[in-house]
This record gives sequence, C-alpha cells and structure tokens, in this order.
Amino acid sequence: MKIAILSRNRRLYSTRRLIEAAEQRGHDVSVIDVLRCYMNILPHSPEIHYRGQKLQGYDAIVPRIGASVTFYGTAVVRQFEMMDVYCLNESVAITRARDKLRALQLLARKGIGMPRTGFAHSPDDTHDLIGLVGGAPMVIKLIEGTQGQGVVLAETDKAAESVIDAFRGLDAYFLAQEFIEEAKGSDIRCFVIGGKVVAAMMRTAKPGEFRSNLHRGGTAQAVKITPEERSTAVRAAKIMGLNVAGVDILRSNHGPVVMEVNSSPGLEGIEAASGVDIAGKIIEFIEKNAAPGKTRTKGG
Repeated sequence: MKIAILSRNRRLYSTRRLIEAAEQRGHDVSVIDVLRCYMNILPHSPEIHYRGQKLQGYDAIVPRIGASVTFYGTAVVRQFEMMDVYCLNESVAITRARDKLRALQLLARKGIGMPRTGFAHSPDDTHDLIGLVGGAPMVIKLIEGTQGQGVVLAETDKAAESVIDAFRGLDAYFLAQEFIEEAKGSDIRCFVIGGKVVAAMMRTAKPGEFRSNLHRGGTAQAVKITPEERSTAVRAAKIMGLNVAGVDILRSNHGPVVMEVNSSPGLEGIEAASGVDIAGKIIEFIEKNAAPGKTRTKGG
C-alpha cells in the first residue's frame, strides 16, 4: 500500500514510529507537511499538489495534525477524502475533537461522565459561574490550550474570580471545571484503535503540579483499567467518530470522568509505559480498512 503521514516534522517520535511500522510491513510510506500542500478544488476531480507535484495513488493517509494548524490541516484531509483516499481519522472527527466545548457537549448528550463544567466569555455574574461547578478548588482553562497550557487551578473562590477576570480581559472563551481532588494529580490515557482499548497508562503529575501532562514533567506507568473505564473510553472515541484516539480519564468518587478526547495522541509515552507496539497496531488497522475496493465515506 501507498501511505502518507501528514506531519510537519518527520523526526518526531510518533512520525518515526509510524514510518518504521509501515516500512516493516512492506508499505510505501511518505511524510507530507500539510502546510506545504495546496489544493485545486475542482468538481469531480479534486487535486492536492505538494512541492510542484500532484499527489496521487495513495491508498491511505495518517493525519498527525497539531492543534495550531487544525484549520488548514483538516482542509487537506477533507481534500484527500474528496479524492476517495482512506483517512485514518476523518476531517469532521478531528475538528469535532479539537473543539473542546463541542466535544464536551457531544459527550454530555450521550451521558458520558465528566467533571461539572461551565463555559463562558464575559459572565455578568462570576460568582454564579463558580457556583455552577461547585466552587473552589476548580480548574479554569482556555478553550484553545493544549498540553496543559492555559490551564489554572484556582484553590479559592477569590482566586477563581481573579483568574476569570483576567481571562475576560483577554477577550477569551474559557471552561470552568470541577476539580477532581480524589484523582490526586493522576489521569489515565486510554489508547483506542478501531473501537478497542489497546493500551492504557496512568500519568502522574510531578510534585507541586496538578497537570499530569508528560510535557510538563509528569511520569507514566502501565495501568490496569476497569471494565467501566474501558467502556467509557471506547464510547467517547466512537461519539467523536475517531478510529484512533487518546481518551483521558480521571478516577472520581462517582466513576470515570472524561477530560479530553485527543485525535492525534502521541505514541512515545504510551509505548514506553505499556510496551505495546501502538504504531504497528495502527498500520494493521489501516491494512484491514483501506483495502482497494472498500467503500469510502466522503468528508463534509
């Protein structure tokens, strides 16, 4: 098969592992920088050009699109969909998951457990907003933040009011969420491929930090998840429409709660912690689902 990995940097761990896994299985794999693609949007014969050449003959693409290039990256994925190329994660699913508010609304609609959450821009009554999520301690996060950026733990109502006032001054949309204290600075990343959790790790924040992101010095180890946690992760990925997803879950006193569904989860931490060949499983999934002659779903 001819496979393209949409990535801005072929030296990233996740990109390198996907290249290795695809080549080990005899596939022709190339890395394409989505920002260097340009498109000819024609009826019946859409085209994508890259470095002066028309991209053609691909059987499948693996989108590894960073949050900062979501708009253009998903436009390129959409164009591949119009060209009837199999996309591991479709454009609409990536967009759905990247919009934190939309994702939470969809999960809530389907009854997925999550922390009490408020959404605001310029609330007239800050105190009432704080009350919606049960008061401090609480987490306040910018909608556009990634890897723990733009996330603040307010330990008192007064501190929460100050943070909200500051975010209001930034003309920013933000979420206010219940702080799940019993999680003790840990969360569980469930890696879902094709409706199955293939690996899971527990990430624990470094001392003095409440964010468990590995980019912020958190540590990770393999963890055995409960049937309820497994079911929650699978359902969350399905609701987003993602074939491959990283579902972040907290263990709360009232069961597993979903914090985020990631459409482009990193492979380094989960492979190291679990010992599972995640990249290989992704390529195997593509082999089963991108075979010539399979019916494609056009992106919208």
